[in-house]
Amino acid sequence: MAGVEEHLESADYLQKRQLKSGTAGWVLLAGLGVSYVVSGDYSGWNFGLAEGGFGGLAIAAVIIAGMYLALVLGMAELSSALPAAGGGYTFARRALGPWGGFATGTAILIEYAIAPAAIATFIGAYVESLGLFGITSGWWVYLAAYALFIGIHLAGVGEALKVMFVITAIALVGLLVFSIAALGHFDVANLTNIAVDESAAGSSAFLPHGYLGIWAAIPFAIWFFLAIEGVPLAAEETANPERNVPRGIIAGMAVLLVTCVAVLFLTTGAGGAEEMSDSGNPLVEALGDGTAAKVVNYIGLAGLIASFFSIIYAYSRQLFALSRAGYLPKVLSVTNSRKAPTLALIIPGVIGFILSLTGQGALLLNMAVFGAAVSYVLMMVSHIVLRRREPDMPRPYRTPGGAVTTGFALVVAVLAVIATFLVDRVAAGWCLAVFAAFMVYFAVYSRHRLVANSPDEEFAVLAKAESELK
Repeated sequence: MAGVEEHLESADYLQKRQLKSGTAGWVLLAGLGVSYVVSGDYSGWNFGLAEGGFGGLAIAAVIIAGMYLALVLGMAELSSALPAAGGGYTFARRALGPWGGFATGTAILIEYAIAPAAIATFIGAYVESLGLFGITSGWWVYLAAYALFIGIHLAGVGEALKVMFVITAIALVGLLVFSIAALGHFDVANLTNIAVDESAAGSSAFLPHGYLGIWAAIPFAIWFFLAIEGVPLAAEETANPERNVPRGIIAGMAVLLVTCVAVLFLTTGAGGAEEMSDSGNPLVEALGDGTAAKVVNYIGLAGLIASFFSIIYAYSRQLFALSRAGYLPKVLSVTNSRKAPTLALIIPGVIGFILSLTGQGALLLNMAVFGAAVSYVLMMVSHIVLRRREPDMPRPYRTPGGAVTTGFALVVAVLAVIATFLVDRVAAGWCLAVFAAFMVYFAVYSRHRLVANSPDEEFAVLAKAESELK
């Protein structure tokens, strides 16, 4: 293959790098999808109010919801055709070759390695507001969260997915309690109480920072859905993945659309756009000091933990797949006796913990969004390429609208990448530098050491062989 060198590894190599198959059905996968994202309902999205006001964030949320729906439908098709632990990397590897595959996997890895660090800072804010154990400094919380939940993952995927499902269910109950309580505090005037910037084009009470505020709010609207695309990473650990992965990711997305609308309107309307724009725990502050606020605070902690816990799973599987195929050091994909990738869980956790010590939740959020948006661009390009180049590839599920649907997601994803620079050039710049460093590593070293008989690479090899036969 031009530009890369592949070789076969022994059966023992692959035996040491096996995940536990047949663990999850579509209900658990839907729970996993919601679990990835539910922390975004509890905190993070509200910083977009400072950028675009309620109107700007609401419009951005509609655009981003459309993008994610199209993205999910496209990924449902790709995951039914190419069910492997690499997820987006596997799809792009088939469509765009090893360079495109590694670029996509790297972007996803940046997203998933940094997102838990951002969530850890929000967990710290919730714990401190509850006054638990007299904690006033967040780093103890960050360390405990990483150690505890990486430990559970090391015990095995079956145990981890069941714990995630229970915590996610509790988090959804918390959103229901919040929604009911917030109705009593709701005031339409609170939606537009941010001072209008008269110098901004198109500014009004609804759009206090004008039209540009809509664009600036896009990275924060992404927080309502960020990481739902991680569901296909569970493909190798799913029973009948060709059917269950598409069903799971679509069901998860349906739940998240409902929670997005409820949280955006009720939090802002109950607490005020201005007041919520810089809050570390907006749902709690929107309810004031009553019993409902305390209940939501405790359950909100469960929501943050659910996403933190599940994204640890996601980064470990993405790193596992890239390592097993030789793109990253192969030792990172070795699994333990419970079929959990040990170093793929621990090393990004250490990096994330160090990042969490900065306490810069908004900065880390924007860094995660940059990685996500880049991966969305590459995955949607992959869907379009495969639809045109391999129209006869078996697809148990087909995206409604085909390339038109994913083309829409592609356009919005490109705008989202640009928007990350608009909101925080430092965050986007650091991520771009890390991305470039990974690509240099591939160019200089790992592209000469790819594993031809790893599952993800085999998909591409088979495709090439079929093409040559034709």
